[in-house]
Amino acid sequence: MTRPTTRFLALAVFTGLILANGFAQTAKIGVLNSNEVLEKSAEGKRAIAQLMERNKKLEDTITKIDDQIRQLETRFNTQRMTLTEEAAIQLTSDIQKKRTDRTRMAEDGSREMQELQVRLFTRLQNELLPIIEQLGKEKGMDLILDLEKSGAVYFSDAINITDEVIRRYDASKAGR
Repeated sequence: MTRPTTRFLALAVFTGLILANGFAQTAKIGVLNSNEVLEKSAEGKRAIAQLMERNKKLEDTITKIDDQIRQLETRFNTQRMTLTEEAAIQLTSDIQKKRTDRTRMAEDGSREMQELQVRLFTRLQNELLPIIEQLGKEKGMDLILDLEKSGAVYFSDAINITDEVIRRYDASKAGR
């Protein structure tokens, strides 16, 4: 054999040994669907309900402002010919002010919703991490992946710990 062929063969054997050794030492892995925990756990359902309630209040407030804008526009359109110039200017100013109020309300509400969502989900995550870590230790797992973030396209249901995490999380909150 030539020297490059010998090197290639030695490298191939060495690589094969490393890979075989790596496969022999398989890690015990678990998967968790954090979105499912959020949707199915009692605390997650409460957080979602709180977000929906806040969003409904915001939508109701914006709808009221929209109604006020429509009323002012209708008044302006129906009374345009009979309004004094000063009254028309005032009514136009009122319409513009309501539109500005609506825009600000929508922007502020959206920002508040995002902040509330981050606070609620961060709290849930902080409460879930010790439960997940404990479960991983009990089951001798080396790695637990969140399916929402891992990009996994296939996994055996035997390594899915989502239902157990939900059960333990709900149990931890039951006494409160």
